Amino acid sequence: MSAKTTATESDGFTAEERAAMKERAAELRAEGKKGAKKADGLQAVLDRIAQMEPEDRALAERVHVTVTAAAPDLSPKTWYGMPAYANADGKIVVFFQDSGKFNYRYSTLGFQDAANLDDGDLWPVSYALQKWSPTVEKKITALVQAAVS
Repeated sequence: MSAKTTATESDGFTAEERAAMKERAAELRAEGKKGAKKADGLQAVLDRIAQMEPEDRALAERVHVTVTAAAPDLSPKTWYGMPAYANADGKIVVFFQDSGKFNYRYSTLGFQDAANLDDGDLWPVSYALQKWSPTVEKKITALVQAAVS
């Protein structure tokens, strides 16, 4: 067995996953500070979006505009290094994961348990996102509005 395989098996996390955890730890440390937390959160989201590959960046920018228009009470912040939007209690409602984060073939729009999307005993909380269109925008707007209702 190669050293690389052994290290991966014993560590349990990929390099990308470890990087995401480090980003989240830094985010938690930063959240402890008072003051311009919301402004810092917005800037962190914009900075993260600016670091994305062009296709992911275009999607993330549209998601950002759509989420902030559909739910202006949500606060932008990063979460595990991803653009995310939290409610007044600081709980993440919706997040965007770019395809490059973990080398996926699509970006993801996801909702956390603070989102009010419950529909019986089974409902979707994550959506693959490849291209932007008026139909996609309408669907995301409806999901975000339902999530914060």
